[in-house]
Amino acid sequence: MPPRPIKPDWCRCKKRPCLCAELSLWDAGFSYVAGVDEVGRGPLAGPVVAAAVVLPQGVPSRRLAGVRDSKALTPLARARAVVRIRRHALAIGIGAASAVEIDRLGITVTVRLAMQRALARAGRRCEINHVLVDGHPIRELGHPQTSIIRGDHHCLSIAAASVIAKEVRDHLMRRLALRHPAFGWERNAGYGTRTHQQALGEYGPTAHHRRSFGAQRELPW
Repeated sequence: MPPRPIKPDWCRCKKRPCLCAELSLWDAGFSYVAGVDEVGRGPLAGPVVAAAVVLPQGVPSRRLAGVRDSKALTPLARARAVVRIRRHALAIGIGAASAVEIDRLGITVTVRLAMQRALARAGRRCEINHVLVDGHPIRELGHPQTSIIRGDHHCLSIAAASVIAKEVRDHLMRRLALRHPAFGWERNAGYGTRTHQQALGEYGPTAHHRRSFGAQRELPW
């Protein structure tokens, strides 16, 4: 069985997120530790996107100043954080699972699939030997792992992954909005806002809609 998730009580740092989890793993001999996180579980449209970020051993946390849980950052602050992450990370991998896969496999399975794809891509740059996961353990990732409750708030590698995943997904939804302007995806990122749901009722779903989500399940598409 995978290990149970740990609570970050052991970390006494006042600054969040920090590198305490990474430092303990580096000291234990795990040279390439990847933080993994995903975005896009809840929208009515678009893919779920995951990112894996491997930080170099001993990187000073000040070089990643401004990197936080992506939900806590403004778009401008998030864009600046992405620049810092890309400048200092050893490896970054992006993985996604489409709306079609979500409908066929379910959101839980596709989140794991997106994470597996992100890790595989990051693994082309270095041999990942431990994974830090937000929340609960995910056995299917295929790596030794440590799961941390509210990991995107407490762990710098996971926070970096959340920032990258959010920025990539939002960029993708803005591009899709150019093809489907009625749904307002450049503003709502595919979530079920009033504008989005009104357009869905008027025009019907696109190929990027999750037909198994929300009220869409009840409609005769």
